[in-house]
Order: sequence, then C-alpha cells, then structure tokens
Amino acid sequence: MSHAEDMLSDVPGEHRDTMVSANSAGAAADAETVAGAEAGTDPDQAEDMTDPGADDGGLAEDRADADATAESNGDGPGPAGDEDEVIEIADLEQEGEIAADYIEGLLDIADLDGDIDMDVEGDRAIVSVVGATLDELVGDDGEVLEALQELTRLAVHRQTGIRARLMLDIGGYRARRRAELADYGRTVAEEVARTGQPKALEAMSPFERKIVHDAVAEAGLRSESEGEEPDRRVVVFPAQ
Repeated sequence: MSHAEDMLSDVPGEHRDTMVSANSAGAAADAETVAGAEAGTDPDQAEDMTDPGADDGGLAEDRADADATAESNGDGPGPAGDEDEVIEIADLEQEGEIAADYIEGLLDIADLDGDIDMDVEGDRAIVSVVGATLDELVGDDGEVLEALQELTRLAVHRQTGIRARLMLDIGGYRARRRAELADYGRTVAEEVARTGQPKALEAMSPFERKIVHDAVAEAGLRSESEGEEPDRRVVVFPAQ
C-alpha cells in the first residue's frame, strides 16, 4: 500500500469512491501523454494543443500560474472588461469557498487542525491549508497533496458543473518546491553553459518539469523532455 493510500484509508466510502475517480482521471491523462510520445510528439509540447480545460497532470496549470504572474507584473494580457472580470472573480471565489468547505470536512475526518486561506490569482482559485501537523497530508514528493487536490477539484465540479482548475497547497509545500526547482534549473543551466555539454536531470512530474523548463529558458538555454511517465525527465542543452 502506497503512502497516499495509507493516509486516505480511513476516509469513508463516499470519499474513497471519489479517489478512485481521481486516480482514473490521472491514468487517462498518462495514457494521452504516452500516446503523444508514440506519435513522435513531445507530450509536454502536445499538451499545449489540447483543450485548456482538460486535466493534463499539472502542466497547463503551471502555464496558467506563469500567465497570472505576468499579468500581475503588467507583462501579460489584461481582462476582457470590468464586468467579465467581476463575473470571473465571483465564480472563482465560489470555487474557493466550496473547496475550503470540502477540505475542512476532510480535516475533521482525519482529526487534524489547520487554518484555511482562500485567494484568487489570475484565473484560478487558490486554497491553502496552514498548520503545524500537516506534513502527512503532503506525503512523499507531494503525492498525497496531489490526490487531495484532485478530490477537491472533483468536489467543486460536482456542485458547479464546471471543471475546476483550483490549486491546493498545504503547509506551503508548492511554494517551497517551486522555489527549489527554479534554483535547480538555473544552477543546471549555468553548468551546461559552462561545460557546453547537455545534461539529463532526474525524472520529474509535469508540474516540476514545467518549472525547470521556465528557469532554463530564462537563462537563455534550451530544454526538452524525454522518456515516458513516470520516468520522463528534462534534458538541458547548450545555447546554439
């Protein structure tokens, strides 16, 4: 039994059924990625051409994060209009409220304490859980957090009928991981620029690979993803 399964083994049957649905959705996304690889297309690039609302294992949501950051810095496109912006923010706030209620229920089931914060960044709702005893809800390499995020998105979808793209963070894990990977990407880029030799990194999730790709691009180098999930990895190349 994996750590994620062990952590959620005490969840009532209704929630376990939802977890099965979440895992099935993840398996479908993996199958699409492998299909892209077999067709000779880089799945990370192919995901750019898929329905932006589809679940792609976390790559599109990181692109959305980057777009939201650009908007906040004045570098990205602005909202279509004030009225559209108000409607969108209201919808996202509703998603955040539904997600917060759902997470609060799960914390009660697990008999864990945590403070829940809600925010809207760009075109996504952000729900963060902060507490002193929440490491077990993150799990090894964030696997429990990813499962909980899928559960939460499905719970929101049930009530709104709209596919949710909200992000769940627990104990600041995602923020820390993003900073660590960005630093790692810059360090590898410096090494490759110095040696002139390509370097293959360890296997990463789509969420992690996207952060490294962005850091390498900012350093002026080129990177690609090679291999198949779950062993797909970033390869950094010298500037041409």
